[in-house]
Formats: sequence, structure tokens, C-alpha cells
Amino acid sequence: MEISATFNGLLQLTMSPPVKMAMENLPEYERRRLENIKRNSEMMASLKIHSHVADLSVASKRLRVEKSYKQSPEKKKPKPEAPIVIRRSLRTRGMPPDSSGLPQDFNESLVKPSRSNPMKSSSSPKKDLMPSKPLSMKETYEGEGSHLVLVEKLSRLTRETKAERGESKEEKRKTRSSNSCTKLDPWLKLEEPFDPSVKLEEPLDPRSLHLYDDNVARVVPGRIFSVRFFPTTNMTMVVAGNKYGHLGFWDVKPQHREEKDVIHLYQPHSAPISGISMHPFSLSKVYSSCYDGFLRMINIESEKFELAYSSTCGDSLYSLAQHPNDVNSLYVGEGPGGLNIFDQRMGKISMCWPLHVARINSIHFNPANTNIMATSSTDGYACLWDIRNINIKDEHPEQRALRTVKHSRAVQSAYFSPCGSCLATTSLDDNIGVICGANFEDEFMIPNDNWTNRWVSSFRAIWGWDDTHLFIGNMKRKVDVLSVTQKRKVYSLESPNMTAIPCRYDAHPCNVGMLAGATSGGQVYIWTASI
Repeated sequence: MEISATFNGLLQLTMSPPVKMAMENLPEYERRRLENIKRNSEMMASLKIHSHVADLSVASKRLRVEKSYKQSPEKKKPKPEAPIVIRRSLRTRGMPPDSSGLPQDFNESLVKPSRSNPMKSSSSPKKDLMPSKPLSMKETYEGEGSHLVLVEKLSRLTRETKAERGESKEEKRKTRSSNSCTKLDPWLKLEEPFDPSVKLEEPLDPRSLHLYDDNVARVVPGRIFSVRFFPTTNMTMVVAGNKYGHLGFWDVKPQHREEKDVIHLYQPHSAPISGISMHPFSLSKVYSSCYDGFLRMINIESEKFELAYSSTCGDSLYSLAQHPNDVNSLYVGEGPGGLNIFDQRMGKISMCWPLHVARINSIHFNPANTNIMATSSTDGYACLWDIRNINIKDEHPEQRALRTVKHSRAVQSAYFSPCGSCLATTSLDDNIGVICGANFEDEFMIPNDNWTNRWVSSFRAIWGWDDTHLFIGNMKRKVDVLSVTQKRKVYSLESPNMTAIPCRYDAHPCNVGMLAGATSGGQVYIWTASI
């Protein structure tokens, strides 16, 4: 209203004689603007726009005054018909991330292989926990052919091993008694202490290792966590354990015209397999430890995966080893830093030691003095222990060890050399630690890129067949060879047949020059020395 009155006053002012004279002197644009204003005002007056605006203004004021501000009673929300689903990430649900669009080498989808094709994926199954009871080998078999083929091979291997040794039960008992632990100095005393500057006699040249196309196979679906050779010359067989609880047995060189069923696939666990162990004096018993808290053993007589041990607290089993002189003693890394000794004859845990404050990633015995044991842990320590005298009573167990190797990040492995004179540790701080000497007093670090992504298992450096070289993975699909004498990388094995990144390795304990590398895609590569 005030604006309209202003316009009307302006128009009346423009109609006065002096203003008319002034308008004649205005520019053409200004005169047209004023004429448009006058014409619009007359149109609004003829339509009575101003009176209608005034009525609406009075009505709106009346409504604002009469409006009530009393609070109405709160309405009850109707109950939802279906339960509300809270969105959770794949990580918090314990599932692997979506791997669509990734190369086949890194495929980790939760897919159960079909019986017709163990490596062919179908729909994603539910992740059911395995029951805490013996499992039939027939029910857990997921390969082609019959599950009895592996049973027959292990039975034949046991018979051949016994015939080759030609030992009676009494001779075996005497052998075990003579190999039992005796009271020795806790430190490893060698007649000729190892000198890193001196090479051993006739060491294997790593450049003689080659990878042929017939030594490549996809043994299990998904990422491999553990790989082991059977410690015998009567059969070349590799055992691989993957992320989903599968055990794959690959008969690399089948005997007796066996052309089919060279890969035998089972699923006795429901989580990553952390360790596989076969004792040279008991090849028919294959032990496997798992994150599901179960320790299982193959029993070829009953054709079952027997439940040897189950964690009473529901903790995961992170590592596994057998004592070299006792086939019935199994050392298991359980929970946050605990190490348990499971006695197969007693069927229970005989000793428990809290050796670390975080999980134990590896357990290994010195081949020259089996009283000395090495452990590696996520707490950043690798420790040497005398198993005859372990006394842990405080919050810093590493201070009770015979010797410690400190890294700035988690230590993934600690392995003795074949002669027992050195210990190599692998850490995420991009260093390979080496200690040697008569009492392991000499220590040095070999820089190495130990970084892996979320799809590749952590690297672990292993010894070859002498005390001069270490083998470890490379993110560029190579095998790095580190020289202990030169304290650096000296060579990298590569081949067009290796299409993925081998992250876990095992050197054949009986066949010199045979090296197995396992990938995150379930493949196993076997390097052999050329003659």
C-alpha cells in the first residue's frame, strides 16, 4: 500500500505544469518509463487490486491473532511391520571386501566350489561353523573322483616308508629314546661357529632354479595361508591351506599311472588355516590348525578328520609346529600370545606358556639342538627359548627369553637355518633380521620391501637348503633371493609361467632345489633346480 501511494504521488507530481515542462527536456527513455508507470497504475486502479490486497492483509492479521498455540497430544508411532536392518560394513561382519573388477589372481569371494569343478564358483554360500566333532573325509571332500584316492596314497606312503627304514617297533622305540632331549647347554654350541663372511661348501646356486609350466596348479580356491611339502622322497606332494578352511593335496608327480585326481580338495575347517604339520616319522597323520580354534588330524584308518584339540576359550589358533624328536607333541600358538603343548597320547594340553603379549605367528625348532625354540609375534619380538627351562611370571615375557630380536612392527616369522647356526626374522618394518654366532650374539638387518596389500598374505622369508640364502616374495611377481654373507638381495627369480604373487613358501626338506610358492589366488608354483 505504501508503495502504491508513493507511485500515485509521483504520478500527480509529474502532471503539474512545471514538471510537464521538465519532462519535455527528459530523454526519450525516461519519458517512456514514466508513461509505463502511469499506465500500469491506471490498470491496477481499474481492477481494484489495491482494495483486494488490503482485505487479504486484514484477514491474515486476524488469523495470526486467533491461532492457538496449545500443544496437541503426541501421536504414537505405528510399529514397523518388518524389523529394521542396520547397515553394517563387510569388515564388521567378518566378510571379505567386494572383489569385483579385480584380476583373477586376487579373487577372494566367499564362493564354495562345486563337486564337478572344485575351482568353478557358484552362488555364495552361508558361512557355517564346523561342528566340534570328527568329520568324515567323504562329507568334507569337494574334489573330483573319490575321496579314497588320498587315503590309498597315504597308506601306500606309510608302507613304503616302513619298508625303506626296515625298522621293527623295538628299534623305533630305541631310536626315539636315543633322540629324546638330554641335558645340554641351553645355547647352541657348534664345533665350527658360523662365520657370515665364509660360504658353505658347494652351496646351491639360486640361478639354477626354473619354473616349468607343468609345475603350476590351482590347488585351492582363494588365498593360501599355509603351504608344506610332505617330508619324504617317496612322493612329491604339496599340502596347501586357504582362507576358507580348505586343504588341498597336490600330487605333483603321480605314480602307478595315476593320470586323474592329482588334486584332492577337502574342507575340514571354516576359517583360515594357520598351520600344517606332517612329521617325517608319521607321514599318515596330517595336522592342521585354524582360526576357528580347532586342531584336526587326518585318520586314514577311520577316514575322518579327527578333532585333536579345541580351544576351551574360543580363541583362534595362529601357529603350529611338531617337536622334531616327538611325533606326539604339538606346539600351538593360541590366543593373544599363549603357547600350548598338546600331547596326542594324553589327548589334552600338557603345558601352557604366555610367551608374548600378542599372537604368535610362527614356531620353529633348531635342527641342531631341538631344545631351542624360536617364536615370532605381532608384539614386535622374535624370541629364543629353552623349552626345558621356561618360567614366565611377569607382564614382559620377552625378558625371560634366551635371546630377543626387536623390530619396530609385527614380526611375521622366525626360522632357523638348515644347520641351526642362524635365525632369520621377517617384520613389517621392511627388514629381515639375522642373528648368528655360537650364542647368536651377532645381529644385523637386511633391508627388504616386505609390504603387501590387503589381498596378499604377509611375506615370510625362508631358508633354502644351506645357510647362505633366503627366499621371500616380491610384489612384482618375483622371488627375491637374499644373501646372508653379502647382507643384501642378490637375485630375483622370475618366469612367464608365474602370473600371480607368491607370498608363502616352503623348501622341500628332502629334495634339494625344490621350492614351492603359494599365491592369494590358490595357485602353487614349484621351482626346481636344473640338472
